[in-house]
Amino acid sequence: MNDSEDLKARRNLKALVELSRVINSSLDLEFILNNLLLTCLGKFLTTKGFIALNTNGLLQPKAKKGIAEEQFAHFPEIKNRAEIQSDKFKSYLASLNILAFDEICSFQECLGIIALGDKLDKTAYSTDDLDFLHTITNIAATAIQNSLMLSELKKTNRILDSRINRLNSLFELSKEFGLFSESTKVARLLVYSVIGQFLVQKFAVVSFEGKNLKILESKFPQDELLNALKIYNTKLITNSITKKEIETNYTDLQKFGIELIVPMQLQGETKGLILLGKRGSDSEYSEADIEYIYSVGSLAIVSIENQRLFKEALEKQKLEEDLEIAHDIQKNLLPHKIPQFTNFDVVASTVFSKQVGGDYYDVITLDNNNFCVAIADVSGKGVSAALMMANLQAFLKTICKQGMRIDEATGLINDLITENTTEGKFITFFWAIIENESKQMLYVDAGHNPPLLIRKGNIIKLDKGGIILGVMKTMIPYSSEKLQLEKDDVIVLFTDGVSEAMNQSGEEFSDERLEKLSLSLVEKSAMEISNVIQNEVTKFAYGTVQSDDITLMVIKVK
Repeated sequence: MNDSEDLKARRNLKALVELSRVINSSLDLEFILNNLLLTCLGKFLTTKGFIALNTNGLLQPKAKKGIAEEQFAHFPEIKNRAEIQSDKFKSYLASLNILAFDEICSFQECLGIIALGDKLDKTAYSTDDLDFLHTITNIAATAIQNSLMLSELKKTNRILDSRINRLNSLFELSKEFGLFSESTKVARLLVYSVIGQFLVQKFAVVSFEGKNLKILESKFPQDELLNALKIYNTKLITNSITKKEIETNYTDLQKFGIELIVPMQLQGETKGLILLGKRGSDSEYSEADIEYIYSVGSLAIVSIENQRLFKEALEKQKLEEDLEIAHDIQKNLLPHKIPQFTNFDVVASTVFSKQVGGDYYDVITLDNNNFCVAIADVSGKGVSAALMMANLQAFLKTICKQGMRIDEATGLINDLITENTTEGKFITFFWAIIENESKQMLYVDAGHNPPLLIRKGNIIKLDKGGIILGVMKTMIPYSSEKLQLEKDDVIVLFTDGVSEAMNQSGEEFSDERLEKLSLSLVEKSAMEISNVIQNEVTKFAYGTVQSDDITLMVIKVK
């Protein structure tokens, strides 16, 4: 090797050492690339060049000298090393007057390329030049690789920090959600947490209550939004819907500026929706953003659902207490013992349902010869029905001993009930005054199921009277009917819990079945008749929930 070559080799070695020292002194990618490019430009006496790196699967320019930005507007789409050697890419380089390029490769992968323009002296790049360029890129590859790894680590750390912050937020939110007793407050906290993270100005929180939609919070026009949501079967939304899908499949919602729909789910069932407009940064929602919003929504819907269940439990408890009170009232109103009469055998009973009905019966001794029988059914359930029954009993026991005509007395009872009844409540009522010695009966039926008078194989329905009690004051007088009862006559008084008892097929016991059964029992005693009818009704309705009281009174003439 002559002195000139030795000097050149020394200079090249010194340049390589200096380049290695400089680019390895920093992990800043821009610093590394600029020093690499300047070193090459200085070494090969050229005024233009660029470095492109593989970013997200595509080769993209990262540093340049002497090349205008617009010349990269049509940079080819290069996805692999084979395309770097393609005629298309070489033609593009030629259009930039690039005469030499080399791949920047680490021991793991190809990181990119460095490309250089023509020399100032217009000479071509020699083999030694290209070999030296390759040596330079090999030295720079490690520094570039380290910088890229550091950038990736920083990005990963930022993501982890963000996730940790969001997990902390979710933990705090889970505690806060449990403190609220109203769904609107839960929705408000949900909205505040989302606004704080994403600077969203337009939003809505919607819950599903059965088949109905309820807007808990909204910055969109509520009526218009509800109408738009009803167009789509939003309860079937199980995955988050992003801007592109909204623009394609939910155009009526896209008009509001909605860019994200996130379902709030509980055990795989969608219980509500979070609707969000664009972010304050104008960037799209990432998968991590959607995951966070979904998590917040899941916490919120659990709290909302727990509140709903708690309210239902309270209401159920209150109803059970209400029914227990009503049961006690009802039991205390019914006679504890039926009076005995020389010419009549009277039996009465009530089988109470789980839901307290308003059935009432009574047998009242008026004097040594006369007694009153009554049966009634108050509309509704619970305490209100029991209180109406108490009013009826009080009015009946007071009026029936005043010596008034039974039709006039019924009109007075109706007027009193009407004055003390709220709209929509009423009572069906039948009562009769019976003379023990003469066996005569005078009755009035105020809209109740007509009792059955069974005589010699025939049925006479006792239906003379007037309107049910409590609907309006008496405008048309009630009519009454007087009957002469005969030995072995049977009178069956009942409420609709008997005739309307339902079996598993949805069929009612019916008046016809009761009449046929009653005809077959006339030879039996009043107690036997009552027991058989009750047993038949119970057997018919076996396996179904008894929804109404079953009240029965049987009178047999001796």
